[in-house]
Amino acid sequence: VQLQASGGGLVQAGDSLRLSCANSGRTFSRYAMGWFRQAPEKEREFVAAITWSGGSTDYADSVKGRFTISRDNAKNTVYLQMNSLKPEDTAVYYCAASRRTFPGSSSQNYEYWGQGTLVTVSS
Repeated sequence: VQLQASGGGLVQAGDSLRLSCANSGRTFSRYAMGWFRQAPEKEREFVAAITWSGGSTDYADSVKGRFTISRDNAKNTVYLQMNSLKPEDTAVYYCAASRRTFPGSSSQNYEYWGQGTLVTVSS
């Protein structure tokens, strides 16, 4: 499993951005996927997760109603649509893959990690 996150950039508060995470492996559909983020001088935190089928999702309270995680198994890609961005959303965003059916919010449940993409939201 090799994960490549992309789509980060500099945006203004209130703008939208869509992150993508492509998996070069052929077994993408077998993995649950998650997004995490790490702001400067802060711990990495959970953002969202989706099961292998896409039938179940989970979100951190801080992004509920603003962010949407989705996946396209035919394209081996998971997405994070981020709307109504706030300066506090500024962070490096990482995608991760898990063999667990419901890995949830614990980073320890994810075995594979992408390199991260930087999102900067200006006020």
